[in-house]
Amino acid sequence: MGSSMMERYQKLGLKESLNQPYRYPIACDELSRILRNAYSRIPKNLQSLIFQDSLAAFGLLPEMQTQAAISAAHGLLQSMEAALPKQKKALAASEFKQAMVTHRRRRKVRPVLEGMSQLPQDVLVHVFGFLDLKSLVTASSVCRSWSVAASDNHLWQSIHIIFFGKSSDIPNIIRFTNGVERISFTPGNTSADNVDWKDAFKRAYRGISNKVSSLRGFCEQCNSIVWLSNSKCSNECDGKISDEHQIIPVSLEQIVDYVIEESIPSLDSDSYSDDSDDTVDRSLFRRWGLY
Repeated sequence: MGSSMMERYQKLGLKESLNQPYRYPIACDELSRILRNAYSRIPKNLQSLIFQDSLAAFGLLPEMQTQAAISAAHGLLQSMEAALPKQKKALAASEFKQAMVTHRRRRKVRPVLEGMSQLPQDVLVHVFGFLDLKSLVTASSVCRSWSVAASDNHLWQSIHIIFFGKSSDIPNIIRFTNGVERISFTPGNTSADNVDWKDAFKRAYRGISNKVSSLRGFCEQCNSIVWLSNSKCSNECDGKISDEHQIIPVSLEQIVDYVIEESIPSLDSDSYSDDSDDTVDRSLFRRWGLY
């Protein structure tokens, strides 16, 4: 049982995800929940790995630029203090304190460097076109120039097409489909450049936001908890995102159950709910009016 538990934990990919700013807060939240709810029930080799991954999170904190990352790291520290023995608590507190000192020092230098190495807006827009929705919203909070680039109209036109279907026509009326407010496409009577695509997306998105805002889900084909990209399994098949995989939303509690007991979520399960830990994600989405 111990080895399979280790395998399931490693499949979560938390250590690798800590290096990615938009996944860092979520990885910290998952580590926190495992520490609080399951640390005493897991084998010693897995306890050691989780402890090392948690310390690695503190080591990477100075590289993060969002308040969400700081809050998640602080929550992780609190979970470590609640679950770990005295000596490991002291080490965790020391690592977190040093990380925060380094983070504050770099924040003082960052505005100067930002002014010296500003990327052109068209380059930023191009780069942002490769991000999923959650990552784009997170990137918009980094600085003013990123916020402007992340609001580009053509960028939001592409996002609308990804979520709600490709069409050469123009969205000009609202309809309801399966309870979701959607844009209806009819032969264009205006230029696509005159459409506020961000606003069109917000109208269509509100009805499905609970399903697509999560970056985690259980993929039946991969038989594991996976990272999602625009609500699709991010594992690649033939070099492409696996959009045909069946995805089941998961909560933090279900992630812990998966690691400890290999509990598999099901589509008819009513145990999924919005965790209180999702408030960081919700606050980001509310900032752009997506909730």
